[in-house]
Amino acid sequence: MALRQAVDWSLYVVTDAGLSRGRSHVAVIEAAITGGATVVQYREKHAPTRQMVAEAQVLRELTRRTGVPLIVNDRLDVALAVDADGVHLGQDDMPAALARRLIGPDKILGISASTLAEALQAVQDGADYLGVGPIFATPTKPDAAPPIGIDGLRLIRQHVSLPIVAIGGINATNAAEVMAAGPDGIAVVSAVVAAEDIAVAAQELRAMVNASRQRREAASN
Repeated sequence: MALRQAVDWSLYVVTDAGLSRGRSHVAVIEAAITGGATVVQYREKHAPTRQMVAEAQVLRELTRRTGVPLIVNDRLDVALAVDADGVHLGQDDMPAALARRLIGPDKILGISASTLAEALQAVQDGADYLGVGPIFATPTKPDAAPPIGIDGLRLIRQHVSLPIVAIGGINATNAAEVMAAGPDGIAVVSAVVAAEDIAVAAQELRAMVNASRQRREAASN
């Protein structure tokens, strides 16, 4: 329970083997954490289960050593097998309420939401945080829902008190605009994973998130 309450959602980096320029997941994530990533999601859509467990196990060792939460995308079995900190599920994956029963009360449960109705249902079903989006169109997830834009993000933020991580087409050119709508952090794939210098890309995004949060806090005082 303590971990679930203490997560810093500022910069949530999602793996993508197809965008990593031949670099391993562990090399990408190690550099991302060096640059300031605060949460890591292992996402692998095409590998055999045995390979996924092996890759996630290496990431588990890295993230445990660096104190960064590891979330596994979709595959609750893989998350449990490597003792990941949590699992993230989409609207077509295992129902959130069932997933919560399977992972127990202490693991992190993230749910993707692109509408207010989905967000409210996820809250009811026991989610710990929401991945809200796609904010903008993104080539990294061709089957994603239509972009909800900044207004869609702001609407969900107004009605949900759970931590929200905005995702979908977010990069250094629009991160500040996204953060102004009130999420707790941003989730990125290509903006970090595909960067020539991963650590620098992560550092720049983390600085933008921090600056946006400082502006928000100053405005509320």
